[in-house]
Amino acid sequence: MSTSKDSTHTYTNHLIHETSPYLLQHAHNPVNWYPWGEEALQKAQQEKKLLIISIGYSACHWCHVMEHESFEDSATAKIMNDHFICIKVDREERPDIDQVYMNAVQLMTGSGGWPLNCFALPDGRPIYGGTYFQKKQWQNVLLNLADLYKTTPDKAIDYAEKLTAGIQQSDLVKLNTETVDFQLSTLTQTVTNWKNYFDREEGGPNHAPKFPIPNNYRFLLRYAVAAKDEEVKKQVELTLEKMAYGGIYDQLGGGFARYSVDSLWKVPHFEKMLYDNAQLISLYSEAYQESKNPLYKQVVYETLEWIQREMTNEEGAFYSALDADSEGVEGKYYVWSKEELQKILTDDFALFADYFNVNNIGFWEEEHYILLRKKSDAEIASEHKMNEEALQRKIELLKTKVLAVRELRIHPGLDDKTLTSWNAMMVHGFTDAYTTFGDQRFLDAALKNAMFIFEKQYRADGGLNHSYKNGISTINGFLEDYAFVIDACIALYQATFDEVWLHRAKQLADYTIKHFYDVADGSGMFYFTSDLDAALIARKMELQDNVIPASNSVMANNLFLLGNYFENEKYLEISSQMMHTMQTKVVKWGSSYSNWCMLLLNYTTPFYEVAVVGPNAGEQRLAFGNFFLPYKMLIGSTEESSLPLLENKFVKGETLIYVCENKTCKLPVRKVEEAVRQMREE
Repeated sequence: MSTSKDSTHTYTNHLIHETSPYLLQHAHNPVNWYPWGEEALQKAQQEKKLLIISIGYSACHWCHVMEHESFEDSATAKIMNDHFICIKVDREERPDIDQVYMNAVQLMTGSGGWPLNCFALPDGRPIYGGTYFQKKQWQNVLLNLADLYKTTPDKAIDYAEKLTAGIQQSDLVKLNTETVDFQLSTLTQTVTNWKNYFDREEGGPNHAPKFPIPNNYRFLLRYAVAAKDEEVKKQVELTLEKMAYGGIYDQLGGGFARYSVDSLWKVPHFEKMLYDNAQLISLYSEAYQESKNPLYKQVVYETLEWIQREMTNEEGAFYSALDADSEGVEGKYYVWSKEELQKILTDDFALFADYFNVNNIGFWEEEHYILLRKKSDAEIASEHKMNEEALQRKIELLKTKVLAVRELRIHPGLDDKTLTSWNAMMVHGFTDAYTTFGDQRFLDAALKNAMFIFEKQYRADGGLNHSYKNGISTINGFLEDYAFVIDACIALYQATFDEVWLHRAKQLADYTIKHFYDVADGSGMFYFTSDLDAALIARKMELQDNVIPASNSVMANNLFLLGNYFENEKYLEISSQMMHTMQTKVVKWGSSYSNWCMLLLNYTTPFYEVAVVGPNAGEQRLAFGNFFLPYKMLIGSTEESSLPLLENKFVKGETLIYVCENKTCKLPVRKVEEAVRQMREE
């Protein structure tokens, strides 16, 4: 009961037995919170009360604000407890629930976000909702809805029926039964439309807030190279530089914040999420392959150092997020006053202040500054009459001194749960960094985490669990878990040529087709939830790429690759049909379908199967990391292999590289540079 007491807390509710840091944050609210489950739903039915389904996550600033204003207030809590059954949901643990009620609120209000607060009938069908409510506003909503349901329940039921029908219809996908016809002109039109939304001064989109959506720029970079579009290439490079220079990037400790509240990448929403940084590592690694810009390498190395320093446990598992707040203040951990920096740096303050704009450019609020860059090392070195190497050594020394002081501050809250999907994304990030820079530490971290996933999150029935904390593996996996683990396994195979990863990817793909693929309604897509899960009011499909690519687009890319690796026509057919159904959507809103766009590039530009066979296959494999070749898949072995693409290619004592397209191979070569020329001659 919410009114129970222990030695240190006045209230303890049903969340006390959960592992989610977000739910545990609310375990001592006077609100009688329940976790999502049968107990809460049955209680609502028995007591004929509406549900409050309140959804957030541990690093969410406004979630904390609403908790402090309303959920910690005993008078507000009494209204909630008297009239409702109150359910708290961690959106990261239960993205399936979040999808349903976010869809409901978006249909009702035209927008969404977190905290997400939805009111529903005892059976879960929503009737009203919104995001953040001020305390008085929240109290009024509570009393009005309680009265509505008590006096005119038919109105609530009628609205719930209509809203639920809208939710169920919102994801309907009509199978495209016309003849498949993939054309590069589709992507040309997509990018032409997209260019209208470029910010050509600061990079990224021409609006605020600005989210660093890595998949957008991975696609645009690939398109720019494939289509020889210098305008797009320059836009990507501008965006990557501005993000790396901005306050959104932690200039001292590495890693990116979730988004910038302004159009300058200056003022971050200070929370740092694993999924953003995983994808940004891949983006900057790929961009380095193309440009060899040392700034990109610096970003990758600093960000991975932060991941290993602050976001990795002894098992090699990665934590989920760092809070925006410390000591109840957003950004307090990251910002500086001039006086603090002068005390730490003494005579070196002027150089540091110039480099990181402890001036009007970096000024934030209340005499505090956000560290950010505006000038290149060459410009700063020239102004201070130093050579670049000396400047870089000096700045690194000063950063170390300031970071050491920052480490003594009270740190932002850490969400220390481990999510399978996000961990797999970071495996791919580490693997891309290894492929690009050849640093064995990166591959070691990727392999350690991948082994963690298969030792702790992989079940005997061939399925995956979604969440892990304190030795406890919970929640049946969602499509995103399978999609990103398959993706990570394929990346590990290409980085190691260890076939165990390819076979694990195939096993998980077969499991996913069995339990997630839409057979009954014939959409050709995958549901977000398994057919083994208890049904919600709607079974959703994730189709639109966002800050995280849609699980369907990831699966379509996976099946394209696995279909080619294993010459599996079923995989290829599913992938092609998914892309065929979605291609009409990419033209108007490429930024919302950029992972689909990358798959479409594979269909509309030459795509190569590159087989490396022989005793030096490993060395040759790593040498490919010196080149930006996203339109290829690597396959290789130091000996005979049963994989279809390696059959009859092994010649004892020789290491040969075969560049193949559509099951037709060019003459084998011995040097990576020769193979690259074969691919670039098209």
